[in-house]
Amino acid sequence: MLRSLLALALSLFALHAQAARVTTALESAWRFQRADVAGAEAPDFDDAAWSTVALPHTYNVPDGETGGSPYRGAAWYRRSLDVAPGGATRRFLEFDAATLAADVWVNGRHAGRHEGGYARFRFDITALLRPGPNVVAVRVDNGKLPHVAPLAGDFTVFGGLIRPVRLIETPQAHIELLDHGGPGVRVDIEQLNAERARLQLQVQLRNDGDQPAVRQLRLTLRDAAGRSVAQQSQSLRLAPGAPITATATLDVRQPHLWQGIPDPYLYRLSAELMDARSVADTVQLPVGLRQFGVDPQRGFLLNGKPYPLHGVNYFHAGRPGRGVAVGPAEIDEDLRLLMDLGLTGLRLVHYQHPAYTYERADQLGLVVWTEIPLNALMAETAAFRDNIQAQLRELIRQNRHHASVAVWGVGNEVYRSDEPIRALLADLHALAKQEDPSRLTTYAHCCAPDDHPMALQTDLASYNRYWGWYDGEFKDIGPWADKLHARMPDKPIGLGEFGAGASVVQQEDPPRRPEPGGRWHPEQYQALFHETYAAEVARRPFLWGSFIWLGFDHAAANRHEGDTTGRNDKGLVSYDRRHLKDAYHLMRAWWSRQPVLHLTSKRLVQRPAGPVDIKAYSNARQATLEVNGKGMGTVDVVDRIARWPGVVLEAGRAVLKVTDDRGSADGVEWEIGKVGETAKTGEAGGPAR
Repeated sequence: MLRSLLALALSLFALHAQAARVTTALESAWRFQRADVAGAEAPDFDDAAWSTVALPHTYNVPDGETGGSPYRGAAWYRRSLDVAPGGATRRFLEFDAATLAADVWVNGRHAGRHEGGYARFRFDITALLRPGPNVVAVRVDNGKLPHVAPLAGDFTVFGGLIRPVRLIETPQAHIELLDHGGPGVRVDIEQLNAERARLQLQVQLRNDGDQPAVRQLRLTLRDAAGRSVAQQSQSLRLAPGAPITATATLDVRQPHLWQGIPDPYLYRLSAELMDARSVADTVQLPVGLRQFGVDPQRGFLLNGKPYPLHGVNYFHAGRPGRGVAVGPAEIDEDLRLLMDLGLTGLRLVHYQHPAYTYERADQLGLVVWTEIPLNALMAETAAFRDNIQAQLRELIRQNRHHASVAVWGVGNEVYRSDEPIRALLADLHALAKQEDPSRLTTYAHCCAPDDHPMALQTDLASYNRYWGWYDGEFKDIGPWADKLHARMPDKPIGLGEFGAGASVVQQEDPPRRPEPGGRWHPEQYQALFHETYAAEVARRPFLWGSFIWLGFDHAAANRHEGDTTGRNDKGLVSYDRRHLKDAYHLMRAWWSRQPVLHLTSKRLVQRPAGPVDIKAYSNARQATLEVNGKGMGTVDVVDRIARWPGVVLEAGRAVLKVTDDRGSADGVEWEIGKVGETAKTGEAGGPAR
């Protein structure tokens, strides 16, 4: 009898445990073939000759990194999936991204299709499964589909299952999983001041069973120490097959605000769906209590106070030999390098980024502009409009709970200026405001007059400007901003992009102006570019934000320039993350609160004898130079630069040491040759760094 009771208890425990949400990573044991294979969706298809890969995975290494014409087409992934019997369990496949379109089959039956390469999507596969082994087949296609954005862009479209895939198991009554990949929980800050924060919550619930279900919904907000600061519970009757949205209000007394970099304080919200015995389903979200705004004269505002917003454009955390098939470790490395700059903002280009990037931005206090891949081209078709609107809904519903996200980007550099693009941008702005009235919108404008209607459809006007690189002169940036601000004093304006290419193996001092599409991109020229831009931007607090192009060099298959084919080299850091360019140290001197002292052009170690202008970047007041132990003078640091013009170097060894008035030091040893030689090194089109 005791054994029978024990067996019954274990059986009930197994059924009860099965009712809670369980997430299983499907990372390994995927069979893969880069070809469009007929019949590969069939469960008995023979994939023994295929390779075995782990996720994340791309099928564009190395061809997506080396220039030319990377493969743009279909590929297949197949995997076995074992499931236990569970009539009271719903099962979903979750894909964090599949580039650009994906069709999914389970046991030869089509589960669904998703179009768009960078957002999360899920399919309910409950009815397609059988107890024991199952076969999941995924056809991924990164070909140029005429209605799927992006239609073009200055970056490699890496095909594949480039982010994790998971199996999610829930009870029949659960928090919604099929709302555009979102969490099923919406948080709106209705009121926020020093005394109180009021949160309006919406929780989407679904009962996929065939019987009504009575459930308790418990909503709890906890502070960073895990203490409950607000809670509400309600009893709900969930009819079968009829989704409902439960609403609630939570009040927080004396709220601790999310204050960006100085104090990125986060609460945590738990939405728990409970049956008569325990919690059956749970979603947890970080919550940062803050308000964003922009003043056309004072720039960006955080919690009602000016908060200078400066940062970089950040592509996916790519790595040589891996493309964008990377994970949290690489994202953390990138963010560590960027945080060391002292930036306050991040523009995530040109598509939705991994969920982990937004989570870390919340935790680090970064203010984020994130955007959809309406880039370069559009199609005047209903199918394209529907697709780009769907990608915007996914971006917002999956990320609107992140405290870091301040700006929804609705496009970038579309190379036309007619009524169809204006109307599309207006529609996307309206959709973003409908989905999320609390945030701002922008479009990164490049290719029509500054006051063209297409540049003015969003809350914020953003401009991509490269004077001194593609055309014009460095000095043009300041007068341009002043004139535009005077012409549109009530419109917030900012810089979405500005930058210049640089190779760490190509050195020239002083540099000649390079051809942007040429093979010679000396590191020194990029530094000169940013010396001017940094000073001019700092003098104009009316700019709502400024974002350097680019944080890191990235793969761009169509580029044939600089030292490496297939590379955009405008980053402050090299593609492999091993080399910080001089411009990185310049911007660190402008932005960081840590002491900065960096002697420039240290990689140009072989130089001619004679006079040379020596520079150091610093955020100190004064700096002192010595050459071979001989003092060359103490100078004031102006616009973060200490200059010693016309220092005469004699043939032989030159040991340079620079110190500042806070005790920091930096130095380099150069080899000085004959008079008349050229201070230049590096081979155009040479080896990758």
